[in-house]
Amino acid sequence: MSKTEWKKSILDGLREVYDPEIPINVVDLGLVYELEVNEEGDVYLRIGATTPSCPVTEDLVYTVELVVRERVPARSVQVDLDLETRWTPFMMTPEGRKAFQRSFGYDIVERWSSRAR
Repeated sequence: MSKTEWKKSILDGLREVYDPEIPINVVDLGLVYELEVNEEGDVYLRIGATTPSCPVTEDLVYTVELVVRERVPARSVQVDLDLETRWTPFMMTPEGRKAFQRSFGYDIVERWSSRAR
């Protein structure tokens, strides 16, 4: 598998990992900030949380690492939790935004945009 195929496989797997408070996967929420795969098979991910006070961040890191190990034969997996980068709805994919609207009945990006004015 090429590095591109590894990344796709990892992201596909992470689409099965859901935020505990918002029923949307971590990819479509925009919580995967960085994904790197090198030629030796080392995988690095930098992920975030929707709030720095999220009580399950350790579980999230553990689950992300498990998914990577299930999806690709990585030599090593490093998952860093970035709580310094503040998550906003503008980080969501279009699919995540639609899923949020279906679940909660409003467009969160529009609501955040109107608050900024």
